[in-house]
Amino acid sequence: MNKEQKIVIIDYQVGNLSSIANMLKKVGQKSIISGDINEIKSADKLILPGVGSFDYGMNKLNESGITEVLNEKALNDKIPFLGICLGAQLLTQSSEEGVLAGLGWFKAKTIKFDFSNLQTKLKIPHMGWTEVQAPKPCPLMENLVDSRFYFVHSFHFTTPDESEIMLQSEFGYPFVSALWKENIYAVQFHPEKSHKFGMQLMRNFINL
Repeated sequence: MNKEQKIVIIDYQVGNLSSIANMLKKVGQKSIISGDINEIKSADKLILPGVGSFDYGMNKLNESGITEVLNEKALNDKIPFLGICLGAQLLTQSSEEGVLAGLGWFKAKTIKFDFSNLQTKLKIPHMGWTEVQAPKPCPLMENLVDSRFYFVHSFHFTTPDESEIMLQSEFGYPFVSALWKENIYAVQFHPEKSHKFGMQLMRNFINL
């Protein structure tokens, strides 16, 4: 594990960032919480967290003035990038929760849970521990067998491109719970609330 690498948790005024920094610290990795363009430019890895509604998150991201540098770091420089919860949804094309366009790094969209075809109407948000299945090996899931993570969400990913699917879960029906393309990872769950499973996922991210 390279402690010298610079991991920046992006601060765009959305969500609890210190819990992610604490999780990294638990596994022996320093991190910086910052919304400063120069700090982000010099990062070896980036984490985009977020809690709240899609349009609120996109507005905050656009207002922060860091969207261009995020595109540069993730799409051009190809540094490891992890989106968490709302931060993950912002990497999709759009969301049924709002009208603004997302960053569009994936072909995926973010849609609301729809139980209209089910006899049992499940409570939204989907909240609590849920198992995940990986359709293919993924560096972020190394040494994670029979893993489960902590979720709190009313919307989930859907994608026309199966190659983007990193993890699937089930809540009423199967849904995509994580996306992955090259250096970019997007997880709907909260690794920072997922105890040993979240710690291992963060170790894997550090070791990428």
